[in-house]
Amino acid sequence: VTNHEREIKMAKLTKQQSKNHRAAQALLEKAELSLDDKIFVYENWHEGAEHDSSRSGAFFTPMDLANDFKIEVHGPKILDLCAGIGILSFCYRHFRYHDQMPDITCVEINPEYVRIGRKLLPEATWICADMFDVWQDLPRDFSTVIGNPPFGRLMTDRKAPRYTGPEFELKIVDVAAHLGSYGVFILPQNSTPFRYSGAQYYQRVDNAKFEKFFAETGIDIEAGCGIDTTVHQDGWRQVSILTEIACCEFTPPVKAQGSLFDLLTGKAAA
Repeated sequence: VTNHEREIKMAKLTKQQSKNHRAAQALLEKAELSLDDKIFVYENWHEGAEHDSSRSGAFFTPMDLANDFKIEVHGPKILDLCAGIGILSFCYRHFRYHDQMPDITCVEINPEYVRIGRKLLPEATWICADMFDVWQDLPRDFSTVIGNPPFGRLMTDRKAPRYTGPEFELKIVDVAAHLGSYGVFILPQNSTPFRYSGAQYYQRVDNAKFEKFFAETGIDIEAGCGIDTTVHQDGWRQVSILTEIACCEFTPPVKAQGSLFDLLTGKAAA
């Protein structure tokens, strides 16, 4: 990316957004960040400042939505897919009571996001890779798989294990079903079989996208305890989309661990 191209992208931000983004970048240069520093970065480091997030579909979860999202997450071993800089895992680890701190693994394809994520959530194991290249070699005993994956029909030929449709977020849910017992995801409302957010009451609805997904995977998607995401709709950057927090019970997976996981995470035997 040339300096001119970067300036064009930065120009899309308001003056206040640009100022806060620069302040977040300055904090990331510190050797150690306080909890308040980390929260400031999560709230103000702008994914659209130097990356074409609209093309990749990578829009970071608003902090308040991530904080509500944690209510649906449980278990000692968490896998965060398409993790960005790790806000979902961060809120679960720091703002939810734990008898024992969870073991968290974050998978993210963008190396800059991984670099920042490691600074903000060093307690997690970070894997910088394409999910579709590594999922078969990950452990299959995660308590909960979470994610706010890119939405829609991205320009990619990556294939899910069973789902043959084009919706990227549903491909990620299919992959997750092979890795954990339970899943919690932020999905566009038009990819779910229910309406809760922005509706007068919960209702199941006919949805051709979901029907194809269910027919090919057998995975149902539900609303969990019920969180109206429209409360946080103004917190999204560069995009306005109606979402749901979607919960899935997966068939208990076969417990296995591939050698590639050891290599990616530095746990291979010397």
